[in-house]
Amino acid sequence: MNNPLIVAMDFPDKNTADRCLEAFAGEPLFLKIGMELFYKEGPALVQEWKAKGHHIFLDVKLHDIPNTVKSAARQLASLHVDLITVHAAGGMKMMEAAREGIEAGTPASETTPDCVAVTQLTSTSEAVMQNELGIAQSLEETVIHYAKNAKKAGLQGVVCSALEVPMIKEKVGPTFETVTPGIRLKENENNDQERVVTPERARELGSDAIVVGRSIIQAENPRSAYQAINRQWRNASCNIG
Repeated sequence: MNNPLIVAMDFPDKNTADRCLEAFAGEPLFLKIGMELFYKEGPALVQEWKAKGHHIFLDVKLHDIPNTVKSAARQLASLHVDLITVHAAGGMKMMEAAREGIEAGTPASETTPDCVAVTQLTSTSEAVMQNELGIAQSLEETVIHYAKNAKKAGLQGVVCSALEVPMIKEKVGPTFETVTPGIRLKENENNDQERVVTPERARELGSDAIVVGRSIIQAENPRSAYQAINRQWRNASCNIG
């Protein structure tokens, strides 16, 4: 993973998303397709954007019994995507099944998509995790436990807050990938996110990839916002290693 800036295409439909992409004049991007857009537009959107040269992070967070997840992962891998998510809360057998499905579904001679596990959503606070989800451990302990399970299951990394990256690199491994949403510019509001950082801070903390949505797609000039965020992300020094 070459430290990508991933643009979260959090739109209700393809037409709205494509209008945003017009600002980039055909520039290849790393795009995240989440549940809302994928459920509306389906595989055809993935195939069209791949044909235009974009990398695709298909963020549908698979979470079901192992056999179902294996079958679903096989189908997703056949779409030539670059990155797929599962929920670490599904357990090691489920994550192993996802990896097996991805390997089975990847077309011959193509690179196998990476699979990363969601630890705890960046909208989840420790109080919510303990009081509503019934997890007695601290947020940090839970994230590390999930990350270790993901590595044992053969996944390439996790989705986590950038604030949790240093401890994951220390306790799970320096090459274990960390994909970090919850990225905001200083002037932006946090909205429904709890554990947020700036692009510069994410790089300093050692994130391998950042996912940015509102700060780009809701900007008056999405391309200028993308370039500004990318400069912050690329120019910051990484303190992990």
